[in-house]
Amino acid sequence: MVQRPPSAAVLVLHGGRETGTEPPPPGLLNLPGTRMRPFVRALGRAATGVGSGVLVRQVRYGHRGWNGDRADPFHDAVAALDALRDEAGDGLPVVLLGHSMGARAALRAAGHPLVRGVVGLAPWCPPGDPVTQLADRDVVLVHSNRDRLTSPQASQSLTARARRAGARTCMITVRGGDHAMIRRAPAWHRVTTALVLGLLGSGSLPAPVGAALALPATAEATEGTLDLDLDLGAGAGPAGRPPTAVPPRR
Repeated sequence: MVQRPPSAAVLVLHGGRETGTEPPPPGLLNLPGTRMRPFVRALGRAATGVGSGVLVRQVRYGHRGWNGDRADPFHDAVAALDALRDEAGDGLPVVLLGHSMGARAALRAAGHPLVRGVVGLAPWCPPGDPVTQLADRDVVLVHSNRDRLTSPQASQSLTARARRAGARTCMITVRGGDHAMIRRAPAWHRVTTALVLGLLGSGSLPAPVGAALALPATAEATEGTLDLDLDLGAGAGPAGRPPTAVPPRR
C-alpha cells in the first residue's frame, strides 16, 4: 500500500536546562522528553480519529541546555523543519508544540516558512527575546498560575509584544496546574490537542481562542488572556461546560 503524504505536521519540542552542553540522556532517562510522550500519544490518537493525515514528530536535541547565545534547541528546531520541508515539500503547514525551553525554541523558530503557529506550554519567555519572527503566525501560550519555574506574567507580556509585531496571540491560564503539567494532566492534554489540531485546520478551534486571536494589535495583554475553566470549560470536571468551537482554520 502506498502511504499518502502528510497533510500537516506537528513538531514537538521538550524542555531542558538553561545550560548544559552534554546530549540529553537516552529513552526514559530523558525526563523532559518523557513528559511530552502523553501529548504525542493524544495528538496521534486525535489525528487518526479524524483521518487528517497529521504527522506528529519529536525534535531531537544535540544538547540539554539553551546555552546562552548558542540557543542550541532553536537550531535543532530549524534543522528539523528543514528536514521536514525536504521530505514533504514547501506547502506543508506545521505547528510547533513546545514545553518550557522547548517552547522558547519553538517561538524563536516560528519564522521558518513552514510554520503556521506555535503552542507553548509553560513557556520560558525572557523579556528580551525577539518577537518579529512571529508576525502572521498564531501563537497560543498555556501556563499554570502556580508555575514556579517559568513566569506566567512573562508569557502574558510576550503575547502582547508579539501581537504588536503582527502575530495573532492568546494565553490560557490553567488554575492549579504546575510546570511539569502533572497536576490536571488530562486537562493539559485535551486543551493542547484541541489547540494544535485547530490551528492546523484539522479540528475545531475553541471559539474564545479564535476571538482572542482576532484581537487588534493594540489590545491589552489581559484582553487576550483566557481561563481554562471559566472561558473554555476544558478539564473543569463534571460541572465544566463543553467549549464552543469555530470552524477549522485554513
